[in-house]
Amino acid sequence: MRIWRGDWTAPGVPNGSGNVLPSASVTEVVRGMGMDPRIGASFLNAGIGYGGSCFPKDVAAFESISRDLGYDFGILREVMKVNQEARELFIRKVEEELWNLKGKTICALGLSFKPNTDDLRESVGLAVVQRLAERGAKIRAYDPQAMEKAKAHLKDVTFCAGPLEAAQGADCALLLTEWDEFRDLDWKKMKKAMAHPTLIDGRNLYDPARMRELGFTYRSVGRP
Repeated sequence: MRIWRGDWTAPGVPNGSGNVLPSASVTEVVRGMGMDPRIGASFLNAGIGYGGSCFPKDVAAFESISRDLGYDFGILREVMKVNQEARELFIRKVEEELWNLKGKTICALGLSFKPNTDDLRESVGLAVVQRLAERGAKIRAYDPQAMEKAKAHLKDVTFCAGPLEAAQGADCALLLTEWDEFRDLDWKKMKKAMAHPTLIDGRNLYDPARMRELGFTYRSVGRP
């Protein structure tokens, strides 16, 4: 679930009234919300959006049925809008770091819509890779289970045997699916393999201070 529309990374950012808001972290927001036992924090993970065969279809169907019955279910339209915006914001971060995508080499870690499956239906990671490839980026991709299925959807993408191979010569690495295998990656080795140590973490899998300590330009979702 994505509950943050953007990154407040500066010491203070202006709001619509011209006042300055303090910097904020989605991690702290989730921790605060999760203290309420009626809510909990188990599924309040910020990221680049939801996917899969069920939830997107069910939300869209529920909104459509409500509209047919004459009820304006605006909150569901907003959920779908925010979910789409999440991937657009992520792609914008890639563009901000690489400037011109054409000819740039990107290491894509994860293609399935969630860990522990080869399911690509409504996969945000797959959609992001497709968009970047269409804009001329050279994609080197790795997913523990979904690569065979992904070959039917992705053209001119290099599929790799592991994360380190995917990182070879990369101008930027993208974390798209939070597989356990990626939690313990040796980022020192990954950095040596990459042309430029830039990581954009779409699932907030890594600690920002640690990644910057390792020398990475590091960006995540909703965290300073």
